[in-house]
Amino acid sequence: MTERDTDIEFDFFDEPETEEATERVRTPRRPPPGGPRRPVRPPAGLIPMLRLAGLIAFLILAAVLVVVLARGCASSSKHDRYQNYIQDVRGIAGRSEQVGKQLNQTLTATGIKQSELESKIRGLAAQEQQEVAQARRIDVPGPLRVEHDHMIEALQLRASGLSRLADAFRQTATAKAASASTSGRLIADQARLLVASDVNWDFYFREPTQRELENQGIRDIGGVPDSDIISNPDLASTAAMTDIWRRIHGAATGGTPGGNHGSALVSVTALPDNKRLVPGAAASDNEITASTDLAFQIVVEDSGDFQEFNVGVTLTIQKSPRPIVLKKKIDVINAGETKTVTFTDINLNGLFGLPTTLKVDVAPVPGEKTTSNNSAEYRVIFSLGG
Repeated sequence: MTERDTDIEFDFFDEPETEEATERVRTPRRPPPGGPRRPVRPPAGLIPMLRLAGLIAFLILAAVLVVVLARGCASSSKHDRYQNYIQDVRGIAGRSEQVGKQLNQTLTATGIKQSELESKIRGLAAQEQQEVAQARRIDVPGPLRVEHDHMIEALQLRASGLSRLADAFRQTATAKAASASTSGRLIADQARLLVASDVNWDFYFREPTQRELENQGIRDIGGVPDSDIISNPDLASTAAMTDIWRRIHGAATGGTPGGNHGSALVSVTALPDNKRLVPGAAASDNEITASTDLAFQIVVEDSGDFQEFNVGVTLTIQKSPRPIVLKKKIDVINAGETKTVTFTDINLNGLFGLPTTLKVDVAPVPGEKTTSNNSAEYRVIFSLGG
């Protein structure tokens, strides 16, 4: 081997260089032309658009809330307006009906003179005219203006009818007894105006007003009030007014009603058992089942030849320390007619199982001569039933 050969180096059996030795030195990246890269930003017009869209959404929500609140307030205001209206009408209806009750008492009063009757009716006409003025001052919801005008017309008809009724009594003040039926017919013609006002109130005001309230969704303010100035239309009949005229003129001359006048007790029945009581029978035969529905039906007959007014009926049940006394009146009853009076809400505490006495009295009418059939007593006993 020559010296040259010994100079040749074989390195394939040598250890590899360490990682540190072979690691290349990383060349730093050059910045792109124009300097460092800026952060990525959205397009220049997008943010204002997003802000505008948010503002619009907020305004829409606010508008919706305002509309909802406005509708709620409007609904509450609408409800209150209708409620206030019905309350005002209810007051007028009640006062007008009270005028009718006073008229009935005046026409059926015993011993009233012609001048006194006429004066009282004119006073009632003035009261009714005040109700007309009050009705015109009411704040009326728009959809009810037509119906309200009809209510005013009904009240005006009542005021006119009462005034004309007083005039009719004045015009017949000097009429002879032979023309009583003619006088009664003239008076009745005016009284029928009052009956017509009751029909108008119901047909043209109350019923259509109730329908309109339902159409408006107003259902919790109570019904539209009824109002009747003539509780019993029979009072406006020619026969009734003829009898009233005769009675008034009899009182004016100091006389008493002539002819056959009378009232009679027909029967007494305990409800709901329909137990007809027998006078003179033992208490065990008149046993009455006590319940919350207990009532007594009293049947009364006009046993005379004339129409009668304000016939009093009294029910008395003996009880310690003081008796139960209930009273009612029959406004008008025609000759030969029977009418039923019903007594309810009877407190029977302390009466169970003990015999007691029940009595019914029908007050004699003016000019009545026979009163033996006006009352009856019954021995009764109240039980709780099976």
